Formats: sequence, C-alpha cells, structure tokens
Amino acid sequence: MSSDTYIAQLRTLLDDDCLLTDKDSLDHYGKDWTNIKQPAPLAIALPKTTEQVQALILWANDNQVAIVPSGGRTGLSGGAVAANGELVIALDKMNKIIAFNAGSQQIQCQAGAITEQIQQYAEDKDLYYPVDFASSGSSQIGGNIATNAGGIKVIRYGLTRDWVQGLTVVTGKGDILELNKGLVKNATGYDLRHLFIGSEGTLGIVTEATLKLTHKPANLTVLLLAIPNLDSLMPILQQFQKAVDLTAFEFFSDEALEKVMAHHKLACPVEQRAPYYCLLEFDATSEDILESALAQFETGLGNGQILDGTMSQSQQQVEELWKYREFISETISSHKPYKNDISVTPEKITSFLTGVNDIVAKDYPDFEVIWFGHIGDGNLHLNILAPEDMDYQEFTQSCEQVNPKIFTLLQELGGSISAEHGVGLLKKAYLNYTRSDTEIGYLKAIKHAFDPNGIMNPGKVID
Repeated sequence: MSSDTYIAQLRTLLDDDCLLTDKDSLDHYGKDWTNIKQPAPLAIALPKTTEQVQALILWANDNQVAIVPSGGRTGLSGGAVAANGELVIALDKMNKIIAFNAGSQQIQCQAGAITEQIQQYAEDKDLYYPVDFASSGSSQIGGNIATNAGGIKVIRYGLTRDWVQGLTVVTGKGDILELNKGLVKNATGYDLRHLFIGSEGTLGIVTEATLKLTHKPANLTVLLLAIPNLDSLMPILQQFQKAVDLTAFEFFSDEALEKVMAHHKLACPVEQRAPYYCLLEFDATSEDILESALAQFETGLGNGQILDGTMSQSQQQVEELWKYREFISETISSHKPYKNDISVTPEKITSFLTGVNDIVAKDYPDFEVIWFGHIGDGNLHLNILAPEDMDYQEFTQSCEQVNPKIFTLLQELGGSISAEHGVGLLKKAYLNYTRSDTEIGYLKAIKHAFDPNGIMNPGKVID
C-alpha cells in the first residue's frame, strides 16, 4: 500500500490538523537530542485522547507499520528516533491536568503534560512534585515515565517510579489498560504499571498518569564545596548524611566548572579552585540543622577533605549556586559530546571514577573529558568532547572502541550501562554488560506479550 493511502487512512482517525507530513515537522518530531540519524518518519500523529491513540495502534497492527512514541524528545539514547518510515505518535496535544485530589495529594494528568507544568501546578496547591532535572521545562511526563527519569533529587525523593500511582496505557496490541487506579495499596498480583515505567515505549504508550505529590521543602540551603581528590567524595557524603537530611549531592569536575563560567560569564563560586566540586542541598528547617552542616564543613576543612566552599544565604543564592551544576549539559552541547550515563552503588563511586579516569587518560589523551553526576545515588555522566578539527563519525568510532573497557569495569562492579537516559538505540549493543542472557530472554518474552507484532518502537532496547 502506498504512503499516500496510509496518510489518507490516518487522517480519518484524528481531528483536523492533527496529522503532519511536511518536512519540517518530520525532521522536528522524528529525532531526539542525540541527532544520531536522519529522521525519516511516515507522518506525525497528534492524538488528543486515549481512544485516538488506540485507533492509531490498531491501524498500525493491521498495516504492519512501526510506531515511535514521542514526548518532549529530550532523550539522550536515541529512543525517540524515527528513521525508517515509522508513524510518530506525539502526545503534545494531550497535555491537560485532568484532576486534583487534595485528600490523597494526587494529580491526574495526560502524558503530554510538561514536567515543569506539573511542578508549577503542585506549587500552586502548596505541594511539591520533586522529580527534577535540567530538561523539566520541555520534557513530558509520559517520557519521564517511559524512561523512569531520575534527576538531581533522587537521593531524597527517588525516581519517577516512586511517584506514579496509576497509569492509563495502550498496549502494542491496542488494548487500553487502567493500571493501579491511584491506589496506595493493591495486592492483586503482578503490578503491570511497573513494566511500563522504564519500558521506553516498547510495550505500548502511556496516555495518562496519576502522580502523588508531597509537602514543599522548607528553607532549602546549598553548600558548594571544592575538594582536592576523588577519595574525599564518599567521606563527605557519609559525614553530611549523618548530620542533615540531604535532598541532593552532586559532583562535577573543574573542567565542567570552567566551561560553565566561560559560557555564561559567571564568577568562580569559591576563592580556591580545585580538581573537583560537590554541591549539597538540604532543608535548613532549624538553627540546629544549619549549625550541624557548618560543623561538618569545618571538620572537612580541618582534615583536608574540603579546600574551600560557600553556602547560600537566600533562595536567590540557592538558584545561583545550582547554575554551576545545572548549566553543564547545555554548555557542552555545542561540543557534540559522546555521553555515557552510568551507575554503580555509591560506595563504589571512587573505585569506578579512578578506574575510568585511568582508561580515559590512556585511550583519550587528546580528548577533553567532562565529568558530572549525582553522587548521592551513584549516577555519573562521562562526557567526551569532540575536537573541532576531527570528523564527528571518526570521533564517535574512537569513543565506541573504548566503551567495552569502561563497561567491563562497570560489569565487574555490578553497575549499569544506563542509569537514567535509557537504552534506546545507543546502548542496546552493550545491554549484556548489565543484563544476563536469561534476563534478556525474559525481556523479550514480556515484549512479545504486549506487542506480538513488534510494532512498538522497534530496534530500541532489545531486538
């Protein structure tokens, strides 16, 4: 059947102006932040209801047309790439807050709602949605759920998974499932909700979500510390965890700080520069808590684990200090970094960082390396910057040749090749470093149960 016939059939399933076929739209909706392949989708469908999503999936099954679900397209693993004539189902028009329940502190929303929109809605109700990251202004909650997004406050609040109390999904077979229905307690067998969280659109499409909210933190305070070496990281984390209830514990290298200061014309936050920095955030709800944090700071200065530091004195200063960490990804994006989003348990962070630094020094002697990450939950971001005078494909191939060394070390430490960006296209070839063959066999069986015709995001996560 011709593409023109497909387009004509698809138009009957959607409202007017909700099927896009122009080149600009195909290019825009057919890729994510990776830009790894030239987009070439069949068309872009913009449904407004769960039933329209169902109709599209049933049509795709009948015609054996692959589907690529599309949220905010802020992913970094190629999970939203449509390069082989797929139908992109973008949820931009499914962006409504459906309901709010003050008693249970729950919000029900469509999957296309922007993360920041949900955060602001919660704030307007004097509540808090704590899953936060640099792309919250453009990422959609459906995409967050599909990748089980983490971000900067996982050490205190957990992952997206921990805040999802109900889902409406359309499976790859075209069935509509209402999963968990917002219940806190529901001991009735397998919780299918958790299969769709982190599934990267390979089992079906999330169309609505019920999220729990919590109380707003009070008097958030930030400490930015300059530290002399990697060995200081875990002692500092452990000491501060004993003293205060941390909401974040972030890490970045001096090379990352230098890039951010130069790009955004920011002054150095500390008087004494250091090889590494950590940023701590906590609720200073009393003078005792503040004094306890300051005591740990003084102890670190005394034993040489901390070289210098600064503490916020206002909400404005909290926001200013966070810029040094949150602006890193945006700042280095123009350098087309090759990214590895990896994790180990926190107590193995120092061993892993030291081991990777040795590999990088040997195999990337001429490449600039930028480190940052969420030390509190063991998640690190290794960014290799592409030299301006080097062909990008050659650069990428050089990085890929070293991946097995990094992932072998990761495997020895029981870590993950993808902490929060997902597997998508970019990490699929390395999945066996984290998952056993037996596990992958079960993943394929689950995929077949929900998507027997293999139309949902084919080629992503598993073959």
